[in-house]
Amino acid sequence: MKLIEQAYKKALKPLLFRFDPEEVHDLFVSLGEAFGRNKTGRQLIAAVYGYRGDDASRTVDGITYETPIVLAAGFDYNARLTQILGSVGFGGVEVGSVTAYPCEGNDPPRLKRAIESKSLVVYKGLRNEGVDRIIERIQTRGVQEGLVLGVSIAMTNAESSATLEGAVSDYHTSFKKLNDANIGDYYTINISCPNVYGGESFTDPDRLETLLTRLSEVDCKVPRYAKMPISIEWSQFRELLDLLTQFDFDGAVIGNLQKDYDKIDVRSEAPEEYRGGLSGKPCRKRSTELIAKTREYCGDDFTIMGCGGVLSPEDAIEKLDAGADLIQLISGMIFEGPHLMRNISRAVADQ
Repeated sequence: MKLIEQAYKKALKPLLFRFDPEEVHDLFVSLGEAFGRNKTGRQLIAAVYGYRGDDASRTVDGITYETPIVLAAGFDYNARLTQILGSVGFGGVEVGSVTAYPCEGNDPPRLKRAIESKSLVVYKGLRNEGVDRIIERIQTRGVQEGLVLGVSIAMTNAESSATLEGAVSDYHTSFKKLNDANIGDYYTINISCPNVYGGESFTDPDRLETLLTRLSEVDCKVPRYAKMPISIEWSQFRELLDLLTQFDFDGAVIGNLQKDYDKIDVRSEAPEEYRGGLSGKPCRKRSTELIAKTREYCGDDFTIMGCGGVLSPEDAIEKLDAGADLIQLISGMIFEGPHLMRNISRAVADQ
């Protein structure tokens, strides 16, 4: 296993990092999709990267995750990897963010590596094929046995959704269609994507209340979470939590991308002007602080998915100790390699 880890870090990663990050992403999604189409492909990947050890499963809101790690929204945004991710050590995947209409996202470049800072500058702008196509794909292909399927929902990155009325309608359309089709073991309402028309409009408590009021009209029988911002003050963050509990949301994903470029280790690796949120290490400290504050404020009945800067098993344990029930990640897999999920599960099982 150590040989596989070293092969990624010493040989494959340096090669991959020579190419455009979005092209590399697209390549690996295509490869994962191909391996997931048949049993032999899934078994081969599981033999290399799958977790085989003591029980690391967690049951959260009545849903059992075979490992405590969920692939965060933003990687499999078109639900193309739902047949393979369990073989790579994930207990779940959050596909999307899904929007009511197809969206090309922001103009490229949409991804930039900040290698020394262990971060990505993410400017995708909710690129996805739209809720109808994604529902169709999941219905046609299904989900790998044992893999939990979450769906992240956002508003289409278009001028038509920039108004409050248009944005709320966009969220409602996707939320209702997913519920009517019975797609998803849970839903996450992405209120904090920083890269769209109008910015993080639903991190304003009054606007969030309007959104949650409309979504409450939909009969939803699975857990509901919200993807939270991390670049706001605790007082505003707490107001958002109050609204989530008022509308009987089950928990939150803490949190989204870091907007403060001063949090990056090497400032020159970030754009001079804002062009996307920071993933990875710049998120770690703040997201963990907010997890701890949220656990203390909301108590044990509020589910927390800890996301941001999980680059090692120690980072994952730090978030779990702070109060997270589950871990979400993307950047750690990219910077450390796909063996990271197995190593986190082993660390959790050893606790």
